[in-house]
Amino acid sequence: MGIINKTNYKILTFRHLCTVVLVGLVAINLSCSSTKCVPEGQYLLKGNSVVNVEAQDGKGFKASQLVPYMRQNPNSRWFSVLNIPLYIYNLSGSDSTKWSNRMLRRLGEAPVVYDSLEMRKTCLEMQNAMHSFGYFDASVTSETKNKGRKCVVEYKVWPGRKYKIDSVRYDIEDDSIRVLLDERMHRRWGLKRGMDFSSANLDAERKRISQTLNDLGYYKFNKDFIHYEADSTGKQGSVDVVLHLMKYRASNNSQETNHKKYIVSDISYRSNDGTTIPIRPRVLENNTSIKKGKPFSSADLQKTYNNFSQLQAVRFTSIRFDERPDTSLLDCNVFVSTRKPNTISFQPEGTNTAGDFGAAASLTFTNNNIFRGSEQLSIQLRGAYEAITGLEGYQNKNYNEYNVETKLSFPRIIAPFVSGRLNKIASMRSELLVSYNLQNRPEFHRRVFTSAWRYYWKSTNGRYSYRFDFMDLNYVHMPWISATFKKEYLDDVSNRNSILRYNYEDLFILKTGLNFAYTKSSHAVRANFELGGNLLNGISRVLNLKKNADGQYTLFNIAYAQYVKGDFDFTQLVEFDSKNTLALHFGMGIAYPYGNSNILPFEKRYFSGGANSVRGWNVRELGPGKFKGTDGRIDFINQTGDMKLDLNMELRTYLFWKFNGALFVDAGNIWTLKNYKDQPGGQFKIDEFYKQIAVAYGLGIRLNFDYFVMRFDLGMKAINPAYYNKRDHFPIANPRFGRDSSFHFAVGLPF
Repeated sequence: MGIINKTNYKILTFRHLCTVVLVGLVAINLSCSSTKCVPEGQYLLKGNSVVNVEAQDGKGFKASQLVPYMRQNPNSRWFSVLNIPLYIYNLSGSDSTKWSNRMLRRLGEAPVVYDSLEMRKTCLEMQNAMHSFGYFDASVTSETKNKGRKCVVEYKVWPGRKYKIDSVRYDIEDDSIRVLLDERMHRRWGLKRGMDFSSANLDAERKRISQTLNDLGYYKFNKDFIHYEADSTGKQGSVDVVLHLMKYRASNNSQETNHKKYIVSDISYRSNDGTTIPIRPRVLENNTSIKKGKPFSSADLQKTYNNFSQLQAVRFTSIRFDERPDTSLLDCNVFVSTRKPNTISFQPEGTNTAGDFGAAASLTFTNNNIFRGSEQLSIQLRGAYEAITGLEGYQNKNYNEYNVETKLSFPRIIAPFVSGRLNKIASMRSELLVSYNLQNRPEFHRRVFTSAWRYYWKSTNGRYSYRFDFMDLNYVHMPWISATFKKEYLDDVSNRNSILRYNYEDLFILKTGLNFAYTKSSHAVRANFELGGNLLNGISRVLNLKKNADGQYTLFNIAYAQYVKGDFDFTQLVEFDSKNTLALHFGMGIAYPYGNSNILPFEKRYFSGGANSVRGWNVRELGPGKFKGTDGRIDFINQTGDMKLDLNMELRTYLFWKFNGALFVDAGNIWTLKNYKDQPGGQFKIDEFYKQIAVAYGLGIRLNFDYFVMRFDLGMKAINPAYYNKRDHFPIANPRFGRDSSFHFAVGLPF
């Protein structure tokens, strides 16, 4: 995250900036005709569409389903509006020997010239697609509208009636397979009367039968042994279906036989690297779901692949089955390639906090197989330095941070009463983490010791993932606080800040939590729930321990935090075309201190603003509520809250090469649940909170290097809940670049 130092600028209004951008875009548009590179006598394809023109039988059909079958599409547009790629291409000259012309053509996009042959092919493919959907009377025509040297194509669809399955009969030539499938038919499994007669339903049935038989030992069975016979004679919109399952035939000239059910015989492990596999045999066996003496199962095969892919020591796995001649036995050979046991990585960083620039670097050592069971040990050393400006009355004006973190990960669940079977049915691992963080600031020195025992597991398809923090301990120690800071903020009775004081005392945080994530190509859901201090509080009450002067139970004479916290996050992607996507995001969180705590620890409080929140504000610059910060030295404490709301909308577009662009609107804020006198206007009230939602807008540039994304976002305030007058309340009506802008640099997308 980065922030522009506004003192180095002359004031530039946002209107001026918008004017410059607008003039630039207009200049590009007017500099040359969009049909400049279109051959004489031909037309630029300006647009195409597909419509359902049938009012009765086909009224339930969505014409948008046929859009993927269009063989020609107009030139792409930035943000689905600006036809800049075409205009960049048209800026080039005809001399291809010039570097500038070649560069403009690479950055731009050649005009899409209307092709009547492609249009006819599109009509045919759409019609075939309609047939596969069950509309056998469907027809597709096209109409072209020309205007100057541009044209628009409209595809008109007459779906007709949709055919349904009237009756289903299974003709299974193999008696043993017929018995197996008959058992499943009684479980309401398979094709049924009233289903749509579509290629999707028919093919799904072929896949379902093939998968079932593959899991029951039929190693050589595939869906090509299944074909259909359909008869619609004398029927109105319905079809009689016969599914034929043929006997096994190795080739067209081979004799038909019953399908053979195979049993796994021997299982052997071999190295692809020509050496001995450096993993204990027991670990290999435990991650192999294929079992000797059991029927072959494609599900067990896939599960074995999944298990081996979770082993940190394994780079690649291939599994081969060899049939023993004249038997129904299969020998299983598992070939394993392993990673290098030790790796060292170095990562430099640039930091910018509230205009204070600095640098950081981390060195990480990783052993992927420390106990020969694919256990992973990583040790990371990190150091950071930042030159702090604007602090008066402090001798040392620099910030130093040193951190050492050790992780030990096991590719299984390590816990009492957990059977090995559980590890076989889910991709699970256990992790032990220990870290020590040392921070030296001009105002204080801070030490944080962390230790945690966690469990991770995923669903078979990889979409669902979970993390259970069985025990997470944080010990915060404040060995030194400067006399200036202590005098001005902690000891002065007239300026005593309860939130500030609480967060500059030694503290224990012992929590248990559960994290859930679901990811799919178009959306993602994340949720987190944690409880802190309940175990310690229960022990304190049972043992009837004494409380300190503030009425708190202590551990080693240090108070511990007690709270409950929950977070929810949802992201939805709406794809307009291959180069334009709308990302919608909703996030909220709430935490409440109770029992042994009146205030949430600083580490558990929410903040707003920054590269991943409301981007018109810098990090920890917004909220809570309508609270206005008055002291930059301690506002990072006061501008925190007990609950948070984020609403984001971002239109993402491909520009050229590795560059992508974004237009965004962000809204949100934080609030406190209790009324703290040091945060006036910060408490959440059901009848007022909606008036305190901040809104920002802006644009961003992203460099997409596939394995990571570098992001630069410029945000502008639109509605500011912390205002002195109406002009400050609605900056969107009177924007000032120096006052309302915030620049952010980050790695990765915001959501």
